[in-house]
Amino acid sequence: MSCKHYKNSPQKYYKIISFATFVGLLYACSTTKKVPDGEYLLTRNNFKFEDKKESFDEELKNYVQQKPNKKQLLFMPLGLGFYNMANPKYDTLLNEYMTYPSEMRNQKLRDSLFIKYNMKSSVGKTLFMDRLLHSWGTPPVILDQTRSEKSAGSIKKRLVYRGFWDADVNFKHTLDSASKKAAVDYFIRHNDPTYIKDYYYNITDPTVKGLYWQKLDKSLIRSGQRLDQTVLEKEVTRITDMMRENGYYRFNSSNEEIYFVADSLKNKKQIPLTLEIHKDSADHPYKVATIGNIDVAIVNEASDFPAKTVKDSLRRIRFHKMDERYKTSSLWRAVIVDSKKVYDQKDLDLTKRNFIAMNNFSILKARDSLRRGGGTSPNDSIVDVLYLLKPLPKYELKLGTDINYSQILNLGISPSVDLTTRNIFRGAENLSTSISGTFGSIRSTKDISKRELAYEISAQAALNFPRLLLPFNYYKLLPKRYTPTSSILLGASVQNNIGLGRVNFNTGLNYQANVNDQVSHRLTLFNTQVSLTKNKDAYYDYFSNDEVIKNDILASYFTYDPITGQKYLSGELSLDNVSRQIVEDTSYQGILDQKGQDLLTAFKGTLVNKDRQTQDVIISSMIYNFVYNEIGKKDYPNAFYFNGKVELAGNILSIFNQKRDEGGIVTSPQRTIFGIPYAQFVKFDIDTRKYFKFNGNQTLVLRQFIGVGIPFGNSTSMPVIKSYFNGGSNDIRAWVAFGGLGPADSQLDERVRTYMTDNVKLTTNIEYRIPFNEMYEGAVFTDIGNTWSIRKPGEDNSYGDEFKFNKFLGQMGIGSGFGLRVNIAYITFRLDLAYKIYDPNKPEGDRWRFKNIQPLKPAFNIAFGYPF
Repeated sequence: MSCKHYKNSPQKYYKIISFATFVGLLYACSTTKKVPDGEYLLTRNNFKFEDKKESFDEELKNYVQQKPNKKQLLFMPLGLGFYNMANPKYDTLLNEYMTYPSEMRNQKLRDSLFIKYNMKSSVGKTLFMDRLLHSWGTPPVILDQTRSEKSAGSIKKRLVYRGFWDADVNFKHTLDSASKKAAVDYFIRHNDPTYIKDYYYNITDPTVKGLYWQKLDKSLIRSGQRLDQTVLEKEVTRITDMMRENGYYRFNSSNEEIYFVADSLKNKKQIPLTLEIHKDSADHPYKVATIGNIDVAIVNEASDFPAKTVKDSLRRIRFHKMDERYKTSSLWRAVIVDSKKVYDQKDLDLTKRNFIAMNNFSILKARDSLRRGGGTSPNDSIVDVLYLLKPLPKYELKLGTDINYSQILNLGISPSVDLTTRNIFRGAENLSTSISGTFGSIRSTKDISKRELAYEISAQAALNFPRLLLPFNYYKLLPKRYTPTSSILLGASVQNNIGLGRVNFNTGLNYQANVNDQVSHRLTLFNTQVSLTKNKDAYYDYFSNDEVIKNDILASYFTYDPITGQKYLSGELSLDNVSRQIVEDTSYQGILDQKGQDLLTAFKGTLVNKDRQTQDVIISSMIYNFVYNEIGKKDYPNAFYFNGKVELAGNILSIFNQKRDEGGIVTSPQRTIFGIPYAQFVKFDIDTRKYFKFNGNQTLVLRQFIGVGIPFGNSTSMPVIKSYFNGGSNDIRAWVAFGGLGPADSQLDERVRTYMTDNVKLTTNIEYRIPFNEMYEGAVFTDIGNTWSIRKPGEDNSYGDEFKFNKFLGQMGIGSGFGLRVNIAYITFRLDLAYKIYDPNKPEGDRWRFKNIQPLKPAFNIAFGYPF
């Protein structure tokens, strides 16, 4: 490349140079900068399988005692880079400094350490940057050759555990004295495995033996299998769970009642295996336990039971109360465990969860124990259960001020007052009332490069019931173990965000049931929203960009039809009359050149915006929501999440009234209730996420969102508050919310397209999260997606935003970037910087935006919590 070429095309190369400079800065601080002379930085552990590979071989890496510094971004050890960037003369001092509790780490401690290490000239220095790099960084892993030998031994033991009794493991060091780096090669030969020749079981208790025989088809062990100890462990767990589910109280609690005996005296390749199940003494045979007494006490202190309580009972459960604040029936609904039924630990745990979920009690004691009788000998077939509950305060007032970031509002402040009143009707019902306000800023509709004050003030009341509000007994249809609840909501809000502002009223009746820790169902009946738009006549005052386009099309049309122009100026025709005439005048449209056609298309877009933004609407819908969630569950390291929602609106209202309004310029007349049009639509939302954990605690997250809204009947388009838009901190982050992406590849003027919403949405997110330490975490991400309509080409209000299977992939916007997460207590602060990679709304040939990327001018996204 010549200098002349570079001078003529500097934009083409500066991004490459910037990236190379960044990498160079990290590696200028050589990875071996802080490796002592005569020592070696461990850079690789290589595993070479000399005969074959097994499915479990990847886990052998975990048995190596020394691992190289972790690599982030898949190829760079950033932690080591940060550590090396810190001044080496402070390493010893900072190592000791970090051993002190965080509350003691201050300037006084640093000064004392400066004196201790004879660094008096540094007294008073904060060492902020060195401390930051030191805390983010990780020291170099120095090769310890004796630990390689121990690692080889650990790998061999694991192979034996997995059934390869004759496995061989050797190792070799590769040392590079010049670069002070080393690698360790582990040479692994599995050789022939040891198999289970015959499988027997020796179970002395006939009942336990019979139950095991009934479930023998579920056994994980078969003759001819490799003798893998991990499979034997899983079989022990399976048997233990099976026996406890069938009433064997604390079965195998000592972990000594189930074990396997392998006879290797005659042969080490074909081993007879025997399952043994028995207690250590024949004097204590196994018995199926049943639930005996179930006691639930409502007390202020544990010592109040039983002396200060009065006993009541309902359906085999004994309740002990100091007063009549709580109805006995409301407490009975929370109790899953049942007297005289076979013991099942899951029922006890669910009962405890139900009491906590009622938000009326704290649990002082939850105990299950074998009943004592006949002196000191236990009766090991009856389990008595006791719950001691302490009522929470009747009233709970919370005052708060949150800092938040939403899709529409920018960084804002939200003061709130929340009052919880417990046990309203003596049935553990809670009334939650709140008044809150959100104040922030939005992108101005008059000038999208500026921001204006925005606010939302709302009042909400929710009456929560620890049962389903139904006129019949539903427990045979929906068991108590599903923890069914109901809530009645009533709320109102006033908001001013994207110009005109709205007044909203909402109410609804919600039912929820949790099948287990992963699965939940939610059904909302009579979910009703009334949305009223303020200052409709001021639309063009707020959306001044739409006004520019309106004035341009009026000037063009009045040149074509001066008479109409004169009638408009004299007031004989309204703006709506003229707008409708322009849209319907096919003769005028036939004389337009391409520039004129583009202007007309943009004008139609402004009319769609105007109708939607000024729309008053009633939405009365039924919503069903299904959630499957493995996130945060210890048994699911690679968690999966699914949230499916179906909403059906307007069908009930359609039978009440046939009166119609006049319609809008581009919308047809609609039937109304109390003069307000009601919406009819069906809407489907699917949100799926998959999390992959690897390299210790790094995470790759894949997310797919699919949304479709289908208007019908009284609606030709989705209400704006139920439509989809692009951009924001939890969506496609290279575009801010209402920031110009979409719909589809429409060439509408961005000033108009900015506030367009649509009824089909596809979004794919990929995020790779890299923890630096417990507090700081980095991320790189790519977001892909857009919105479309489901209109047919050429249909009314169509402006090139139709979803087409043969085109939608090329109509998706693509944005990428990186971010930082800061975890403080239970709050995660997030900063994401994103760049547009592919903009489908640009003309053909100019959609890939690499040449337009400005590294110092990303799209900033500030938020709290993870995006997904």
